Amino acid sequence: MIRFAYTILYVKDVTRTIEFYEKVFKLKRKFISESADYGELLTGETTLSFARHDFINQQLHGGFVESRTGTPPLGMEIAFATENVEKVFEAALKAGAKEVKRAEKKPWGQTVAYVRDLDGFLIEICTPMG
Repeated sequence: MIRFAYTILYVKDVTRTIEFYEKVFKLKRKFISESADYGELLTGETTLSFARHDFINQQLHGGFVESRTGTPPLGMEIAFATENVEKVFEAALKAGAKEVKRAEKKPWGQTVAYVRDLDGFLIEICTPMG
């Protein structure tokens, strides 16, 4: 059996990033390593993790494409479902996220908004599907 275990985002400051996600999305911290180069948040069955750029550079000898706030977002997103998209969207902006697109009702009935986090990762804030 195979299960989806975690997603790791490579960031500048693991502690600062975890604090952002705790504050905005009310996630619980699982841990941050003693050297603060890796940390995890509890999100249910799948863990959302963060690794510092220099930590992952030691693991990947070919490097990686860094997410940056001043460039277009990477071709991926993470999404959080909530009944109050506008409230979470505003909380994200107040915590330092950058606005991408305000809440919009989609033809299939879902309300969706987008922000970029402190490291430029694209986040969808949406109502649950069906």
